[in-house]
Amino acid sequence: MEVKQFFGGIHIPHYKSFTEHKEIKKASLPEEIIIPLLQHTGAPNEPLVKVGDKVKAGQKIGATDKFVSAPVHASLSGTVTAIEPRPFVTGQMIDSIVIAVDKEQDELKLADNDLEKVTKEDIINAVKEAGIVGMGGAAFPTAVKLSPPPDKKVDTLIVNGCECEPYLTCDHRIMLEKAKELLQGVKLLMKMLGVEQAFICIEDNKDDAIEAVRQENDDPGIVLLRMPTKYPQGSEKHLVKAALDREIPSGGLPFDVGCIIQNVGTCVAIYEAVKFNKPLIERVVAVTGQNIKDPQNLLVKIGTPLRHLIEECGGIVAEPAKVVVGGPMTGRAQENLDVPVVKGTTGVVVLPPDMALEDMEYSDCVRCCKCVEHCPMLLYPNQISIYCEAGMIEEAEFWNTMDCIECGICAYVCPSKRPITQLVQRTKPLIIQMRNKR
Repeated sequence: MEVKQFFGGIHIPHYKSFTEHKEIKKASLPEEIIIPLLQHTGAPNEPLVKVGDKVKAGQKIGATDKFVSAPVHASLSGTVTAIEPRPFVTGQMIDSIVIAVDKEQDELKLADNDLEKVTKEDIINAVKEAGIVGMGGAAFPTAVKLSPPPDKKVDTLIVNGCECEPYLTCDHRIMLEKAKELLQGVKLLMKMLGVEQAFICIEDNKDDAIEAVRQENDDPGIVLLRMPTKYPQGSEKHLVKAALDREIPSGGLPFDVGCIIQNVGTCVAIYEAVKFNKPLIERVVAVTGQNIKDPQNLLVKIGTPLRHLIEECGGIVAEPAKVVVGGPMTGRAQENLDVPVVKGTTGVVVLPPDMALEDMEYSDCVRCCKCVEHCPMLLYPNQISIYCEAGMIEEAEFWNTMDCIECGICAYVCPSKRPITQLVQRTKPLIIQMRNKR
């Protein structure tokens, strides 16, 4: 099936060779886990435990009755030692439940539900109870995403297996090693949404993953799409255009054009939640980069500190080094290695400092327009960055700052090293505040 190309974007070195051929390996258990009460887009959870409580792996320890949220669970058995603000991947301090991990861990008790008998309500309830969020990095609560407004007719499921960000290989390995579970998750989602077609989109630099999924697929309603390798192929708006030739309107969401998008890791988590009643307490993380001794794809318990994973992979081989959570294009540089892995953590990338885009000295825009040439959203990042930097919020809104998908291409190609993405991220909340006052 032909896929549609998109304007702009960029072909960048993908640096996936560090881990793309390494099987997923279970990480060792840390001595302490840190479970932030807010790991998702939406309202924070309230703690359901107190200091001194013994908790079991899989036990729900934080929840709220707010609609846009997702509960959190203990990923390991142990004793609650603190409930206090701890460093988070965004640089903020987030209220977190700290657990001293028991040396001996009981095996997690799992159900064995009959997938032929589960109903739509069973699926959505399982997803909600498991605390599943988008595992591609956005961390939007999945139960909310699967509940579009009644007037939005959804006819297609799109599964994102592009993993277009450099270095990251967790989705690639999931498709290779868990293709059967992925397809079970896709079928459950199709049943829950009441759709008869799904497209699994995989970039053509992962032909082994395409073949692995193809061999397991026995459903004619599930179609594999081999996508051209081009950044940011995995963004929702570009996936919808490529697969369905539909345009998500400015300010709109995929359900506005009749589709729902889920990441491949999220589909596997949905399968495990419905089949086994398993909460989202672990995920695959690529620990990689030029400055890590033994790059690996690790199955990691949520709440594990970054420091533990780096030590697990042999440590940092050359200082100074920059540790980035997520990929180098959209991730965040970390100053504190006690930050925990959360549900949306796709990778821990250890780079030479000159390869990280954040915190570089920058200068004024030289009007070269390279950012305009490559912007996949057809924006003018040069103008936007000037207005954002100057605090001119109305002008930034006029130049469609809210349509920016924060892919980082503009900063990557900018000869002045301007932190355009960071300026946009800083300005978007101010635009929302301004709109709310109108």
